Formats: sequence, structure tokens, C-alpha cells
Amino acid sequence: MAGKKALIVIDMQNDFLWDKRKPMFNYDTAKLTGAVNEKIHEFEQAGGDVIYIAHILPNLPTNRLFIGFSIRGTQGAQLYKGLDIVSELYFEMKLSNSFTAKAFREHIRTQQYAEIHICGLDLCGCVGKTALGAAKVCKEVYLHEDAVGCRFDGKRKQKMLGRLKDAGVKTV
Repeated sequence: MAGKKALIVIDMQNDFLWDKRKPMFNYDTAKLTGAVNEKIHEFEQAGGDVIYIAHILPNLPTNRLFIGFSIRGTQGAQLYKGLDIVSELYFEMKLSNSFTAKAFREHIRTQQYAEIHICGLDLCGCVGKTALGAAKVCKEVYLHEDAVGCRFDGKRKQKMLGRLKDAGVKTV
């Protein structure tokens, strides 16, 4: 009998995908959102859990001034309007690794997923850090590279892919 599976959809938020985003977020929104939505529906149809993660920072003057995105209570911090929402499994994190968020970590622990699949944003940020965190709690961790955005190419991207491979994360 196959175990329970989860798809973790990370940081698919307005601030990173809409037309008002900062230039550093140079993702192909239509392509990425389409690929992520395809994974969401595959998992939903197969009976897997779809979990949404949002990077939410406290609404403080320093965060608004120096960071300027993912600020609690702003429209930009909300999940992207083009993202298909198929479950109420939604968690917020303050740090790059979703497993640092207590409610998310507890959900993963209680559900005892046999496989964790990851997509969303960004390979060299929250996706990569969460995949490394997942590798510590689950033997089978899959990164759906076609449904993962990355602001970087070259050495930085290859370094993260190498770290993930070394941790046992499988790229599909």
C-alpha cells in the first residue's frame, strides 16, 4: 500500500508574480503558475494533500522599508490570483525553511507523509531550504523542477541543486 503524499506549494504570492512586483522577481509568471497548477490538480486527483505556504513578514516599518514584500496585511502577501486553491491547508512562515513554522511542522508530523513533493518559489530560497528541511523528516522528497522558479542561474542554482541531491532530494 502506498503511503500518503503531500504537495507543498511555496510562496506563490502576489509580490513575486503580479505585474507590480519588484524587478528582481523575474519569473515567467504564466509558465510557472501553469506548471504549479498542473501539479496541484495531479495531486488533488490522485488523493494527495495540497499544502500552501506563504512567506509572511511582520508589518513593521523596517520590513516595509528594507524588504518591501511579503508584509502581513498587504495585498502583495496574498496568494497569487492565478493560483488554483484546492484545499484549506495553508500555513505561514517567517523564515526560508517552512519547517521552522511550528503549525506546519506539526501538521507534517501528525500526517506522517510517505512522500513530500515541492514546487513554487524560489529554488535558491524557500523551496530549496524547505526541501532540505523535508529531507530531515521524510525519506522520499521530490523537487518538481519544472514547477519551481529560480531568480538565479549558473553557479548559485547548481550549488543548491547539488546540496539537494546530497541531502537525498530527488529532482523530477
